[in-house]
Amino acid sequence: MPNLRWLYPPWVDLVVLTILGGILTGCQNLVPQRSVIDYTTSTPFIPPILLTTPTQPNHLFFEPTPTKQCEDNLSFIGDLTVPDGSQVPANAIIDKRWEVINSGTCDWDACYHLRLIAGSLLGANASEQPLYPARSGARAVLRIFFQAPSEEGRYRSAWQAFDPDDLPFGDPIFIDIEVIASSTP
Repeated sequence: MPNLRWLYPPWVDLVVLTILGGILTGCQNLVPQRSVIDYTTSTPFIPPILLTTPTQPNHLFFEPTPTKQCEDNLSFIGDLTVPDGSQVPANAIIDKRWEVINSGTCDWDACYHLRLIAGSLLGANASEQPLYPARSGARAVLRIFFQAPSEEGRYRSAWQAFDPDDLPFGDPIFIDIEVIASSTP
């Protein structure tokens, strides 16, 4: 076999060996390494659900997981009318107003509502009321008309905000009254 060393200089061998060594060293990173998985903090893998439809049987569909991009919150600031413990005459119409702040990052729209969560409806027109539309960070006045019962006594009505997914959020708001006998002249 003829000597081919005269075709390239001797330092080429060193460069070729260095490049090959680098390539082989880099391939070590491709070999999977054993690692310990901490199952207490890792998110479990949930495989896709196999759904079938009458028109396309046995097709694999991925059902998207809804993720909310904002957080709902309502912070009570104060009673604007009818402070807690107020005395009102029997059968009186009560214009109750609360000042609140949308302290969450979601804007409230027509899909948000207030719902009676405890106590008496106190003559309100429904157990669900629309929540005043408000942008995140804005103050709002919530208003419900009530009617005092005809019987004397202490009455309380508690309301909570609910998001479009019907989940409660924020501070509950209350009307707390004492019904007294009507004074007739």
